[in-house]
Amino acid sequence: MVADGAIAAEVPVTDAQVQPASLDLRLGHVAYRVRASFLAGHGASVAQRLDEFSMHRIDLTDGAVLEKGCVYVVPLMERLRLPDGLRAVANAKSSTGRLDLLTRMITDGGAEFDRVAEGYDGPLYAEICPRSFSVLVRPGMALNQIRFRAGEAVLNDDALTALHDREGLVDGTPHIDDGLGFSVDLRPADGTLVGYRAKPHSGVVDLGRVGHYPAAEFWEEIHADAGRIILDPGAFYILVSREAVTIPPDHAAEMAPYLAMVGEFRVHYAGFFDPGFGHAEAGGAGARGVLEVRCHEAPFVLEHGQIVGRLIYERMSETPETLYGREIKSNYQGQGLKLAKHFV
Repeated sequence: MVADGAIAAEVPVTDAQVQPASLDLRLGHVAYRVRASFLAGHGASVAQRLDEFSMHRIDLTDGAVLEKGCVYVVPLMERLRLPDGLRAVANAKSSTGRLDLLTRMITDGGAEFDRVAEGYDGPLYAEICPRSFSVLVRPGMALNQIRFRAGEAVLNDDALTALHDREGLVDGTPHIDDGLGFSVDLRPADGTLVGYRAKPHSGVVDLGRVGHYPAAEFWEEIHADAGRIILDPGAFYILVSREAVTIPPDHAAEMAPYLAMVGEFRVHYAGFFDPGFGHAEAGGAGARGVLEVRCHEAPFVLEHGQIVGRLIYERMSETPETLYGREIKSNYQGQGLKLAKHFV
């Protein structure tokens, strides 16, 4: 697609951007602080909307801080010229979600976040809203990624059951109902640490620094000895699934909410699982799903084993040459309860 001009960029696309089932999208050189989140809408461009909603322009060339609680729009280096029959979907990268860094893609004429219509020809933008921590960003950093779809790739429940029988998608009895359900682990095998809650008044996180920040300066440990915790409204939590998940090399999966009526909270801000995640062929033996949880209006009791989300599996058009975890130094292969890569 890069060679054919369907994907173009002001700075040439690099091999490092190409992931097993997606392409990393890079921040451009400017950010616009806007009054509110927006979609371009039918017949309008993002540039036109920026004229309406932009408050000021920020040069990212030497690095700039995007402040907690503010909304920014950043033109991305990549643009698309999709052929007929091809559409795209984007999501935040794993580390972006674990930082509570709400990142969504918008396009000209778009009526939905993170969706690119078939045949789209135009620029791409990232809307960024830091929720828990202010962050330092620079041009070329990748906060989200894009995947390309042709035809219908989603597995129905019968196909998902057959895939589990063949591959063993979870390490226990699967809960298959409009996807593969997964639950929260609040009874760890060792100790009482079940998760982390973001501290409300922390410093800036430089997204270019890996393994740099002491976790205790940004996160409060959450312990439970009764198999339950109470979520505080407005707080952001990192928890972990009870199930160890496997993604076969010829499939990918996306995390989706379970049901809106199961509780006053949202699970996942990133939630894409590459081919080979947790799979033996890619050096895994099942891997837990990290849950990025935000509680809404009312305090909510979360119980051990409560189903909180589901994985939607998709067929790949072919098995990737390189799998998640194998050869590409993936940060989260074989993970359990794990914060973003910036913390130690």
